[in-house]
Amino acid sequence: MTFEAQIQKLFETLRTQEGTFPPHGIMSQKLDKITDGLSKNIVKQDSFDVQVHPEIVKLFATASIEMWLRAIHSFLVSTALINVSPLWVSISGYYSSHYSVRAIAHLLGFYQLRSKSFAVSLQSSRAGFICNYKKGKNREHSFYWNKIKEHPFLSNEQLFTINPEDSDISDAGHRNFATYVDHLNKFPNFSPLAYIELKKRIEYISKIEIKSYPIPMRTKYPDIDSVQIVAYHRLVYFRELLDNALGGSNRFWSVHRNPSWCRDIIDFQRIKPQLIHSI
Repeated sequence: MTFEAQIQKLFETLRTQEGTFPPHGIMSQKLDKITDGLSKNIVKQDSFDVQVHPEIVKLFATASIEMWLRAIHSFLVSTALINVSPLWVSISGYYSSHYSVRAIAHLLGFYQLRSKSFAVSLQSSRAGFICNYKKGKNREHSFYWNKIKEHPFLSNEQLFTINPEDSDISDAGHRNFATYVDHLNKFPNFSPLAYIELKKRIEYISKIEIKSYPIPMRTKYPDIDSVQIVAYHRLVYFRELLDNALGGSNRFWSVHRNPSWCRDIIDFQRIKPQLIHSI
């Protein structure tokens, strides 16, 4: 099954739904409850499969969109604070990228069930869908990045990396520097961007022509332009991905693809780079 076909299948039951999200925490609760209904011998195995109801499939779709909305919100926060705090521009910008990555990982069928240390993967079967539960404690901030980079559809996509935390050139390395290194000592006067300035900053980011994606470097902290450029391209990539797969035929996606709370600030346009090398 192609990635586009998988997205269409995930969103099939949402074709005519208005756009209301499920209650918070429902996905982890339901995936957790599935294991409660199994025998102890099965749950003790390192890996096992469970046939799942279409309601579970739908949750992967709605969770992906909700994560994408978090990516947009975090990007707006990062942009609004550009004159206020290099620290929080970096951290919120990183989270914007991370939420976009996690949104795509949910489209691919991956979910980290932290309550019982299971990595869950949704897979298509002849009878519908199954969830594979695999034991293992994974770092959440590397789990989703690695999963999408391993996928054939995304493995050569330069906008996404494996994001190693110990590398000078990585989103995680830059975020960790901002979060954990002592004596950063960069605190400008508190001057948040006004609405018009915020809109102009986002327009500026959307129109920058690049020949390669500028993955943030911790040695250049605060690498603000790089943090925000890749965050913006990633959230737009997700939107383009669903638009291409679903077109205008899915009501749930149509409701959320242009959020009312940022409609006058961000138009999701970008100049696609003429890439000259691989990361």
